[in-house]
Amino acid sequence: MLVGAAIVASRSVVAEVPPLTLALLRYAVGFLCLLPFALAALRGTRTLPPPRDLWAMAALGTGQFAILIALLNWGLQSVAAAPAALIFSLFPLVTLLLGAALRSERITARLLAGVLLSIAGVALALAPKLQGAGRGSWGGELAVFASACVGALCSVLYRPYLQRYPTVPVSAFAMLVSVLSLAAAALSEAWPWRVLALSGAAWGVVAFIGLASGVGYFWWLHALKHEPATRVTVFLALNPVTAAVLGWALLGEPLAPQLLGALALIAAGLWLATRPAKPGGLASPR
Repeated sequence: MLVGAAIVASRSVVAEVPPLTLALLRYAVGFLCLLPFALAALRGTRTLPPPRDLWAMAALGTGQFAILIALLNWGLQSVAAAPAALIFSLFPLVTLLLGAALRSERITARLLAGVLLSIAGVALALAPKLQGAGRGSWGGELAVFASACVGALCSVLYRPYLQRYPTVPVSAFAMLVSVLSLAAAALSEAWPWRVLALSGAAWGVVAFIGLASGVGYFWWLHALKHEPATRVTVFLALNPVTAAVLGWALLGEPLAPQLLGALALIAAGLWLATRPAKPGGLASPR
């Protein structure tokens, strides 16, 4: 639900705050929220993870928190909150497919049907633009989908490190790495001067997005520590519902009939793709 709310909040300020700068501020605030708890969790710890694990977690943090959000914010410059959330809701299904490719999940007829239902839902949501194909750019939609793919890959690869180390320090370290990388990348947007020129209202939105990120991603990584990635990412089905309702209530974005139908198709696809195996059946490998 925090993802959907953050998409709407980001959509409201992307005209004033460029994508990389917004991602930088988002995770700077999130890191500051997590820092006191991370330091408390590390108190008394005498050994650090080996450099190999630190580099891996740094790369995953850059992908999960920097590249993903930068792509998403870039897409939100031209894609409304609700359609963007619908595209991003393919995140759990991409996770399932990656899990199957890495042999941690089995592709079954039920999974395939769920994938097709969800793709049909996204196609229905984008039907008006499909009818005008060739007249507009698809860069925004592709950026949102790419952000979902990056997040899915990181979610699958994160779990071994989350099982070895405490969740809060891992979350804070990942965010710190993303902030450093985004600070360098956002220089192209002249972020120090843009930050000084932000309005009070924009700072309020940025603070909410950052707090939601700090809280939300802590629980996200906590869940990934204890459950398979597919069981965690399926809850992103709440994302498009939240974004559609808040986009309508706060941004005046219409709740078109095809959007409601798309929500139903995606929800059905997610439910079908993630139903547990029947008793006595073969369990999905982990």
